[in-house]
Amino acid sequence: MTFSDILSLSWRTIRSNRLRTGITVSIIAFGIMALIGIITAIEAMNQSLYENFSILGANSFSIRYRERNFRMGGPPRSDVKKTKKGTKERASNMGRIITYDEARTFKQRYGFPATVSISKAGTFNGTVFFDEVKTNPNVRVMGGDENYLLNSGYELVAGRNFNSLDIESGRGVVIIGNDIVKKLFRSNPEYAVGKVIRIGNNRYRVIGTLKERGASSFLALDNICIITYNNVRRVYSGDGSFSITVKANDFAQMDAGVGEATGIFRPIRKLSPKDVDNFYIDRSDSLVETFKNLLRFVRLAAILIGIITLIGAAIGLTNIMLVAVNERTREIGLSKSIGAKGQTIRTQFLWESILISLLGAVIGVILGVIVGNGFALFLKTGFVVPWIWVGVGVGICFFTGLIAGLYPAIKASKLDPINALRYE
Repeated sequence: MTFSDILSLSWRTIRSNRLRTGITVSIIAFGIMALIGIITAIEAMNQSLYENFSILGANSFSIRYRERNFRMGGPPRSDVKKTKKGTKERASNMGRIITYDEARTFKQRYGFPATVSISKAGTFNGTVFFDEVKTNPNVRVMGGDENYLLNSGYELVAGRNFNSLDIESGRGVVIIGNDIVKKLFRSNPEYAVGKVIRIGNNRYRVIGTLKERGASSFLALDNICIITYNNVRRVYSGDGSFSITVKANDFAQMDAGVGEATGIFRPIRKLSPKDVDNFYIDRSDSLVETFKNLLRFVRLAAILIGIITLIGAAIGLTNIMLVAVNERTREIGLSKSIGAKGQTIRTQFLWESILISLLGAVIGVILGVIVGNGFALFLKTGFVVPWIWVGVGVGICFFTGLIAGLYPAIKASKLDPINALRYE
């Protein structure tokens, strides 16, 4: 009997036991769907993160007064503590915000070939009004300068950027994102320029509208109003920290640019040579990697779910194949009596087990990609297929079927043909 004959016979046997096959295939498909679905969703999240944080470019970094994470507890009580290197760190300086004067001084002193922008957050839950129409109370209001659009990756589609008079006077002018244009001005950016809107209780004249980012909704980049940082100081609060963003002219100069920024900002923050930095420099690429590291735990959970499900499926598949051996004992005896070898019987049962497992893998991969890309659609990223993990999933299912069918296949191949023919 040729290999193609064995494969054809195995497939016909699988089709003749649809209920039993369907249950086993469903268990395997669920495990692979969980694995591929979560991995696909993670890949979509990674793609969304790259699309969002790549707006700064690989040649950009930001200076903040603390790291981009949440901390439990307050600053240390002691006035001075020592680091591992023996340098002294003043607790009074730890977490101290970047003031307006410090940000302005840095921008004036930084002579490196780069573009410097300073900004300050106004609110993250603003409501914008125009006539009788208003937005949801989730608009991000940021205060920036003339370089904020360039360093943040925004482009004007109509109107103009801030000028020096806008910034120094802090007058009520605003540049609005595409989501605001859609909501208040029926997607007409030219019509929006020159109109007076209200953000909370404060009136602003629209001087520019932004081009739609549209690649991802992970950070709601289009749902934004940009005013000047001096207006934020006057209208919202003079408290709170400023942020500084630096965009080097050349990626090859990034390390030198970071070193130059550190050397200039330390005296501005009144640090002595023995003091450690009381500010943090975030590079856009390192920020993406931080988020990706957090997603590794989700990937491990997906792998664990898939392995547990496949172990259960392997046990179920082994049991089903053993039942099949008992049901087809007379058939095995008949095959051996007309010349079938034990190796042929063993190969047939192995391929039945492998085909059932691979069928579950194919269905699970298709469902997993669909489920994962449903999440990708929510994030507004492109279609994602984790080909490496698809191959890994199919390979795992192949070996699962092989291992699960090995004992039943060996048992079937060792049946005595005379006793098998007498089996009732």
